[in-house]
Amino acid sequence: MKTYTTFKEINKDIKRYELERDIAWEELKLIKNELKEDLQPLNWISTALKLTGKYSFIAIIRKWMFK
Repeated sequence: MKTYTTFKEINKDIKRYELERDIAWEELKLIKNELKEDLQPLNWISTALKLTGKYSFIAIIRKWMFK
């Protein structure tokens, strides 16, 4: 446990902790918004189309090479 000798030290630490809390809160809000965007149905469709295209291309290459 830290021992304080002046009120200035106490106020400095309080200010630092308040700033750290504010930063953490903003990071949480950012993560929440990113999660909201990731869960949008349009993003699911886009991801599904990308994966389908990638695996279709691989399947075509395999079929062509192992005829």
